[in-house]
Amino acid sequence: YKQLEGKDPPSAELVKKIEQLEVNVAERERQLLEKELLQEQVTRLSKALGELAENRREDTLSLAKQLNDCQADIININQRLRAVSAELSMKRAIALSQQQQIKEKELQVGHANSELNINIVCICVCVQRPEEEEWNQLPNGVYTTAEPRPNAYIPQNDLLPLPRPYGAQAPFKASQPDI
Repeated sequence: YKQLEGKDPPSAELVKKIEQLEVNVAERERQLLEKELLQEQVTRLSKALGELAENRREDTLSLAKQLNDCQADIININQRLRAVSAELSMKRAIALSQQQQIKEKELQVGHANSELNINIVCICVCVQRPEEEEWNQLPNGVYTTAEPRPNAYIPQNDLLPLPRPYGAQAPFKASQPDI
């Protein structure tokens, strides 16, 4: 053990220094308690904020997935709309083409009807001529232009007006004078 040189301060000064040191220690302990309390509050708040941030991160991830799904749906819907629009354009073009064909067919039918009416008249005339020729041909093969005479009459007094043939002598039919 070694002896220290110097003077010891008086006990009043030492007591004063001890009291000063105790005040300093008490002040430091108070500051330490404040800092510990502040650290506990910050830790508690930061823990709550961390949990909130984690929850928000999960929400953000969920929202990002929903957003991606919505964007994919929008892309699919846009593609379907484009396809339907193209199909509609094709259908319109086909409809216009078919309307044009209908108009052309109606014109053809109109022309055919008018030609048919003309042909029917011709056919009627052509059909009537051979029939007239058959009527005008006598049994011996000679053709006549005379109108055929009636070979029966309808009685006026009978209840059922059925034609009755003339006998062997049919009534005389005078020819019309030529003007």
